[in-house]
Amino acid sequence: MLKRLRELRNVLGISQKQLADVIQVSQQSINKYENHDVQPDLQTLIHLADYFNVSVDYLIEHSNQPQGAGFPPYTSEELFLLKMYRTLDDDEKQSIMLVLGNYNKKKS
Repeated sequence: MLKRLRELRNVLGISQKQLADVIQVSQQSINKYENHDVQPDLQTLIHLADYFNVSVDYLIEHSNQPQGAGFPPYTSEELFLLKMYRTLDDDEKQSIMLVLGNYNKKKS
């Protein structure tokens, strides 16, 4: 059972179905990974780790460090912003990207 999978999914506010669509497995598979003793194959574990920007070791509770060497962990503020961003439609996302781009231009 991947207890941390459910935790990560809930932090980002995504459903089992949304996650399943992104990593190309069934919603039932995500449910089994979270709630039963069904383990994903290695490729699926890698997809999950990449999606959440954590290590496979963290997902399977072999480590308490979410990221591997060289990858800083997301702050709670960054996770909140990511969660909010994912609720936007394409036009709203494009507007946010323009605003961020303008701020970055001012810094350079």
